[in-house]
Amino acid sequence: MYKEDLLIEARDVWRSYTRGSETIHALAGMNLTLGRGEMIGIVGRSGSGKTTFLNQVGCLDKPTSGTLKIVGRDVTKLSENELVEFRRDHIGFIFQLFYLIPTLTVKENVEMPLIFARKRDPDKVMDMIKKVELEKNANALPGQLNGGDMQRVAIARALINDPQILLADEPTGRLEHKSRDSIVELFRRFQSEGLGIIIATHDLGLAQMTDRVIELKDGCVIDREESYVFAEVE
Repeated sequence: MYKEDLLIEARDVWRSYTRGSETIHALAGMNLTLGRGEMIGIVGRSGSGKTTFLNQVGCLDKPTSGTLKIVGRDVTKLSENELVEFRRDHIGFIFQLFYLIPTLTVKENVEMPLIFARKRDPDKVMDMIKKVELEKNANALPGQLNGGDMQRVAIARALINDPQILLADEPTGRLEHKSRDSIVELFRRFQSEGLGIIIATHDLGLAQMTDRVIELKDGCVIDREESYVFAEVE
């Protein structure tokens, strides 16, 4: 893979915390790359470092040490204000709980990031809503939608600013399998347009629908031979 095709390049990334006299390593020498148009599944037991890693590549936190380049830029050197702008322009987030504003319509929820960025564009909002196949529900409130459609709204909102990277933390954890599969199919459509996607999940079935599965243990990527996850299903 050429350097210009790398959206994320994490090299020997550590994230350590001090608790009293004890030092806890939430990430311990993490290495991972994400290419343009690639979808990766990250699995591991609770406490393995999945969410901590998403926080690093999502620029919500900074590594204690190591190199972290996102779209070619070393984000460890950015100020807090620069990180806010960088997140807005390059990274989208979705979560298990959707986090939609219940009093706003689908269209208004999707539009929110554009309002914050002072880039109002009603046509772009409707185009994105069509991409996630919710044009008939554009004026509906979140409470009128099922779980799968609420996640589609969250995806549209996450992508309205045209980020290169989508980070998904347990995106289908509250959905039945049929809805889960339809969300993955939607991911694949955006992936085909060059979007890089990282999915952190406990759902091995979901992870195995991605291009590459990475397993974490104690903040490190482990070899397949050491895997507890795959051993449980084989």
